[in-house]
Amino acid sequence: MKEKSIELKTEIPGPIGQKSMQKRKEYIPQGVYNLAPLVASKAEGAILEDLDGNKYLDFVGGIGVLNVGHNAPKVVEAIKKQAEELIHSCFHVAAYKPYIELAERLSKLSPGPTPKKTMFANSGAEAVENAIKIAKKYTGKSAIIAFDYAFHGRTLMTMSLTSKVKPYKFGFGPFAPEVYKAPYAYCYRCPFGLEYSDCNLKCVQNFAEIFKRDIPAEEVAAVILEPVQGEGGFISPPKEFIQGVKKVCEENDILLIADEVQTGFARTGTFFAVEDYEIEPDIITTAKSIAGGMPLSAVIGKKEIMDAPQPGEIGGTYGGNPVSCAAALAVLDIIEKDKLVERSNKLGKKMKVRLDEMKEKYSIIGDLRGKGFMLAVELVKDTETKEPAVEVKSEIIDECFKNGLILVGAGLHSNVIRFLAPISITEAQLEEGLDILEAAFAKFA
Repeated sequence: MKEKSIELKTEIPGPIGQKSMQKRKEYIPQGVYNLAPLVASKAEGAILEDLDGNKYLDFVGGIGVLNVGHNAPKVVEAIKKQAEELIHSCFHVAAYKPYIELAERLSKLSPGPTPKKTMFANSGAEAVENAIKIAKKYTGKSAIIAFDYAFHGRTLMTMSLTSKVKPYKFGFGPFAPEVYKAPYAYCYRCPFGLEYSDCNLKCVQNFAEIFKRDIPAEEVAAVILEPVQGEGGFISPPKEFIQGVKKVCEENDILLIADEVQTGFARTGTFFAVEDYEIEPDIITTAKSIAGGMPLSAVIGKKEIMDAPQPGEIGGTYGGNPVSCAAALAVLDIIEKDKLVERSNKLGKKMKVRLDEMKEKYSIIGDLRGKGFMLAVELVKDTETKEPAVEVKSEIIDECFKNGLILVGAGLHSNVIRFLAPISITEAQLEEGLDILEAAFAKFA
């Protein structure tokens, strides 16, 4: 009999957890949501434990934050060591070694031959905000183009770039000006109603027409895109689409910003997802798995572009905190030593085989997509009409949680299940989680 990682001792949530959730409801705004009704107490690898001692398999990973796993020992050690030496000085007051070393390593890891520079902030949204500021400063232009289905954050600018109204934008307008949207290469739901074999990259042609339709190229500072859209439902476009967008940008003196907040750090089977598309972005934003759970984000860009802002025009009090930077250096060591890029591909192939088998059995799975260990299934009521199966998606996620597997949804239509388990997960744990998922499909699909 296989050894199980999941261990459920009480009802879910248990009695201790229920008391804490009551306090949570009393003192914490409902807008700060929870995926699952549990209160975590500790974690290790791909296992999350609640206050009642119940152990769950985590296929969410802090929403893409824990590629190296919960409480990776080398990350914990680096945090402790740095905390004993220097917790904060503010980089604007006194520079420190972890910031400088991490900036050097990420600048060198960024794809392409052009020399790079790196700055740090705290969150993915802050990274995108700063990338937009840098692009505007460098180009002297004010407009930004984003894509349908995109998610870039919840601040004013990043919310303006984001394409899902509820829950991210509803009631929070007016939004930042000079933001324009173009159709993304969502091949399963082609915005032009074409089959992939017949499309001839209509989405790239349409993107180029935005300069005639909505905004002159002379006023556009940057185009921002996710190489694989995260909240949009892990939409993974053809290589030719990303390359086509890059070419249009180059022809019109427009910067290309690759938002790698969710795709970076080995998740897609390359260190950065854009490597697979064989392009060199002008700027990369990243966060989430950069520091193994510590708050940190980065903007990596070509030197000339990054040096456009003058001293004091970018940055922040906590940006590039020394403890977070030390954690990030440990993450880079783990990715290299444990070969997490190769492991991402290996686990992704293994998972894709199982999900393909489920797709054959259960017609509710309309599409399976993603790159590396960043995979998702889109659920539909009918494979011909592709009507979103929102209710069944929720039932499957709830059923999995009751059996100890934590999952998260996504997609404009809220009918996608995305998988972001730590890349450090064991193959036995992956199989255990997939068995629970398949049982849920068998019950509800």
